[in-house]
Amino acid sequence: MISKDAIFNIKSNAEFDALALEVFKFQFKNNRVYRSFCDLLYIHPSDVKTIADIPFLPIQFFKSRDVLSSTQTIEKTFSSSGTTGSTTSKHLVTDLKLYEESYLKAFKHFYGNIEDYVVLALLPSYLERDGSSLIYMVDDLINQSKQSESGFYLNNLEELANTLKTLEAKQQKTLLIGVSFALLDLVEAYQLKLKHTIVMETGGMKGRRKEIIRQELHQILQTGFGVKQIHSEYGMTELLSQAYSKGHGVFECPPWMKILTRDTEDALTIQAPNKTGGINVIDLANINSCSFIATQDLGKVNTNGEFEVIGRFDNSDIRGCNLMAL
Repeated sequence: MISKDAIFNIKSNAEFDALALEVFKFQFKNNRVYRSFCDLLYIHPSDVKTIADIPFLPIQFFKSRDVLSSTQTIEKTFSSSGTTGSTTSKHLVTDLKLYEESYLKAFKHFYGNIEDYVVLALLPSYLERDGSSLIYMVDDLINQSKQSESGFYLNNLEELANTLKTLEAKQQKTLLIGVSFALLDLVEAYQLKLKHTIVMETGGMKGRRKEIIRQELHQILQTGFGVKQIHSEYGMTELLSQAYSKGHGVFECPPWMKILTRDTEDALTIQAPNKTGGINVIDLANINSCSFIATQDLGKVNTNGEFEVIGRFDNSDIRGCNLMAL
C-alpha cells in the first residue's frame, strides 16, 4: 500500500514520476473502472515506462461510475454542481484525512500558517447545495484559522464590506475567497482599498452572470478591491488537491500534483510544454479513486510546470469519447 508520507513528502520530479508509476500500477490492479478503460486501450503496466504513457481517465466517468481503488467504507460523497436535470459528478472519498492533509499542506506550501489569517468566504452558490468539496475545505480553513472574525457570508455584502474595512484598519492578514459572480456583486456595491487582504476567486458565474474571460474579471476585481493581483484556486470535485495562482492566471501545483496537456485531436498523445491542449491532472492524493484524470479544461503548461487555464471544451470538441460507452 502506498503511504501518505510518500505522497506528501515528494522532493523532486524524479520522486514524483517514480511514485506516479507506482500509483498507476496500484490503481490498474484495484480500480475496476480504470482497469476496464486501460483494457479498452490495450494498455498494460508493462507498456507504461514514463508518466506520459499513463492513460488518463475522462472526467465524465465520475458521472456514471463509482471510481474507486479502495474497498474501505465511503466516508463522504462529494458532488459537483449541475444545471437542473443534468447529471452531476460523484467523488466517493474513503479517507477524508487524505483530503484534509492535502489542502492544509498545500495552503501552508503557498501561503504559510493558516492561523495568521482571517478567512472570509463568499461562496453563496456552493453554500446553497450539499456535497461541495470546496465548502468542506473552506469550512475547515475557517476553523483552523482560530480567528473569531473568520466565517461564511451568503448575501450579507454590507456586513462583509464592513468586516474587511475593520480588518484592514487593524492590518490583519486576511484571505477573502469567493465565487466570481459574488465578488463582482461586492465590488459593484462597495469600493474597497485592501492592502492586507488576499482576494482569491474560485471561478465560475454559476449561471448568475454572463461568463467573461479571466483577464477581464481580474481587471474589474483589482480595481474594485484596490489590489495589485487577484489570486485563483484551481480544484474540482473529482480531485483531492488544488493548484493556486498568485496572479496573472498562472497556476502552480503542490509537489504531489502535476498538470500535462493532451493533443485535442488525439487524446492519448501528451504534448510538449507551451502548446494549448486538454488539461490532464495527476493528483497523487487521489490514491483511493483515480489519480490520472483527463479534464474538460483547455490549457497550456510552461517548462517550469506552471499552467494557465484557457477555456473549456464544448462537447463537440471532445475526441475519442466512444470509450465513454464502457
